[in-house]
Amino acid sequence: MWFLAIGVLMLLMKWFEFGPVGHWSWWIVLLPFGLALLWFEVVEPYFGLDRKKAHDDIEKVKEDRIKKTLGRGVGKR
Repeated sequence: MWFLAIGVLMLLMKWFEFGPVGHWSWWIVLLPFGLALLWFEVVEPYFGLDRKKAHDDIEKVKEDRIKKTLGRGVGKR
């Protein structure tokens, strides 16, 4: 998230030609966005830091609990 905040700040500074960032190359200004992309698409999934994995695990537990409950209910009828 910090990469995105820094990227937006640098982008605004470059756009309005404010301070030394106004004279920097666009590649340097856009570098934080590339780092954010690398972080969110490579690093987080590799180390399991993404929340999708946690949500998938929770959904699997819910489905197993529902199947178990419905399986018990069918036998009683």
